[in-house]
Amino acid sequence: MSDYQTIHGEVRTDFGKGAARQARRAEKIPAVIYGHGGDPVHVLLPARETTLAVRTSNAVLNIEANGKEGLVLVKDIQRHPLRQTVDHLDLLTVKKGEKVSVEVNVHVEGEPFASQVASLDVPTVSVLADALKLPEFVTANVEGLADTHITAADLVLPEGAELEIDADTVIVTVSEPVEIELPEAPAEEAAEEAAAETPAE
Repeated sequence: MSDYQTIHGEVRTDFGKGAARQARRAEKIPAVIYGHGGDPVHVLLPARETTLAVRTSNAVLNIEANGKEGLVLVKDIQRHPLRQTVDHLDLLTVKKGEKVSVEVNVHVEGEPFASQVASLDVPTVSVLADALKLPEFVTANVEGLADTHITAADLVLPEGAELEIDADTVIVTVSEPVEIELPEAPAEEAAEEAAAETPAE
């Protein structure tokens, strides 16, 4: 467990919106730990340290509370709609060798052929991977490609990871850029604009 950041928290005993607001004023983040068939455990975690620890997606943390500790995967982060501060965390208990489902970003690598451009159609994909060896991203290589699609089956995954979406799903489209023609202003509007720009004699 020493390979993962340890967050020291405390078991939460007061519940409700009022108790949650009071905890946040005390710079603590309410969180719930669940999984492996056990009863959910509600904890309070230090706001500053925890916020820094969950900046990366699918972070794995070592939570110590009331003398007990264990590894957890950050499954959901609820943020304040305006301040974007962390309001609540859902934490899934994990262990070595266990596979979990996570959403990871698609990283486009390389340059397509000549004047072609690569458009990312699906920015994230669901993968099944070892809870303690989760990939930061999967790669779509567009080097030298033209007028084609990259599907989920073409993605480069780390060893041991499996896709959880249909292999035929289009992830990246490589094509000529489409020129968008702006509609011309109606004749009357154009005449009015021309008249407005003509200096008075």
